[in-house]
Amino acid sequence: MHKITKLFAVMLAISGTQAQAENANLRLAEVFAKGSQFFNPKISPGGEYIGVESKVDGKDILAILDIKTLKPIHAVHFGERGQVGNFHWVNDDRLVVSKEYLKGWSDSPLYYGEMLATNVDGSRTSYVFGYNNQNMQTGSNIKRSTSIKATGFMLDPLHDNPKKMLVSAIHWDNSRTLDYDKAKYVYEVDVYNGKRKRVTKGPIGNTAFMTDHNGDVRFAMGRNANSDIKIFRWEDRDWVDTDNITGLDLNGFGPISFAESDQAIYAEASTNGEPRKILHIDLKTGKQTPIVSDESVEASNYWIDGATKKLYAVEFEDGYPTYAFVDKKNPKSQYLKKLLATLPGHQVRIVSENRDANKFLIHAFNDRNPGDFYLFTTDPVKLQYLFSSKKWLDPEQMAEVKPIEFKNREGHIIKGYLTLPANTEAKNLPMVVVPHGGPHGPRDWWQFDSENQLLAQKGFAVLQINFRGSGGYGDAFEQSGYLQWGTGIQHDIIDGTKYVIEQGIADADRMCISGGSFGGYSALQSSVIEPDMFKCAIGFAGVYDLPMMYEEGDVQERRSGVSYLQRAIGTDQAVLKSMSPTYNAHKIKAAVMLVHGGDDERAPIEQYEAMAEALKKANHPFQTLVMDDEGHGFYKDEHRAKYYAEMLAFLEQHLN
Repeated sequence: MHKITKLFAVMLAISGTQAQAENANLRLAEVFAKGSQFFNPKISPGGEYIGVESKVDGKDILAILDIKTLKPIHAVHFGERGQVGNFHWVNDDRLVVSKEYLKGWSDSPLYYGEMLATNVDGSRTSYVFGYNNQNMQTGSNIKRSTSIKATGFMLDPLHDNPKKMLVSAIHWDNSRTLDYDKAKYVYEVDVYNGKRKRVTKGPIGNTAFMTDHNGDVRFAMGRNANSDIKIFRWEDRDWVDTDNITGLDLNGFGPISFAESDQAIYAEASTNGEPRKILHIDLKTGKQTPIVSDESVEASNYWIDGATKKLYAVEFEDGYPTYAFVDKKNPKSQYLKKLLATLPGHQVRIVSENRDANKFLIHAFNDRNPGDFYLFTTDPVKLQYLFSSKKWLDPEQMAEVKPIEFKNREGHIIKGYLTLPANTEAKNLPMVVVPHGGPHGPRDWWQFDSENQLLAQKGFAVLQINFRGSGGYGDAFEQSGYLQWGTGIQHDIIDGTKYVIEQGIADADRMCISGGSFGGYSALQSSVIEPDMFKCAIGFAGVYDLPMMYEEGDVQERRSGVSYLQRAIGTDQAVLKSMSPTYNAHKIKAAVMLVHGGDDERAPIEQYEAMAEALKKANHPFQTLVMDDEGHGFYKDEHRAKYYAEMLAFLEQHLN
């Protein structure tokens, strides 16, 4: 689809009728609502095949391609609500696929630990790990291994051992419920018949393991009963507590890779809540050597050599992405530099490599391009285009995303991004403010966003703000959003909006705010705080009644969830009500649109009903869109398209 803006502008000019305009909006919405055609490609260890995922009829499938012809050899898919999750090559001709289940209320599909193995031609297909009962079958011809009541995760595919893989697993209780506080087990599993042998048990709960380049488990980290992080190394057939790593805030600690030996690691860590630094740590002596860091943000991506399992480069994203090279002599550092020069203006990632490190799969993407995939070979040196995530979108017709920063009312620097319509002067534009979800942990990035690009095609500027509480800027910044959901966080959003208006970019009389999940809450809460700032507000799958979060939804069902709520929003009922749009609906002047999934358990339908009832009581009209069979986000392309089309009509109505 080229010249999208001009095409639909002409269609609207010719039509002259509301029905035709709505139809044009729907057709445009369908273009941007369509999911990625290809994603998560991986090359086989021998370099002869590529596995790549694709979405078909709303579910993820796996296609196996011949690398020379790019023709499909076999496809893996599951019936009913099952779909392909992640997958791994375990030898030159065999893959292991995780089976997921689509469940509308979840942010992501559910995974119960089932792992299916298959050859590239579809032969010798069998479940090799997991609890496989009659309700989980994908076909009567699929063989089953000895079942285990545990959820397995690929730890190491052991590419140098064609018959074995390492799986870490959490055992279930009687109700198939995962207790992440339990210690994980590690099993060596036969990739053909599923026979397994226990290798070790984690020395502590919530275990994360690390293997060396030989596939041996050498490192474990987890939390004890007091939620303190403890680090262990494997020595003399036993776990040894590495208690000599001092001076670090271990809550901000995370191992990245081994360094020169299995007694030294690269890790991310902080001391006082600042953005995590990359350190070299000697596990025997506890000596810490700084390697690389950024004053503003934490690393967004680590480049680890597939053969040696050692860190060689780090990516940071404070505005535009930047790269730091830990091991400049590593040939892959040189490859990465060449690729960045060959694909200017793009983020470049080596997403997969073969055993001989002479064939690499490359992902290149940026703010206008949702992503292209390439095959890079070293002998001869060649970069071959393979396929695109969304080939129907022309990057040249997409909008630019610019990093911005401003000072909030407290004098602190806040970062964000501004998407500006292409071929339009950035002056007095109608603008949609789009707060991200979370709020603690997620953040916005310099990247392609389908909904934001759709808005820009219609002439709207789009503002995204990494308000206090956002992830990636250090624990202190993230925790500064605790107990500030309805106050400080919204103040950052409002201050950012005022900043863009003051720059002359946005028209103060044509402002709307729209978001999903916590962003939906922000849309309504910011409209409570600044009733004259926004002409309209769109809440998608939002939480609007904070006291209700302790009573409804899946967060309060877990001890960790209740603990999170106590830290994030507190327990003072008066404060919670003061920060809840349901208790302050009478202050809202903006036109309101509420969008929700009937099967949402993260922000249950009771949240929508409470907000709708509050607006009715305040005699405030509102528009609704409820999808009974959707949850916390619309998974089906046609449902997203319907939402996009109604959103556009709503915005155009209220922002002229």
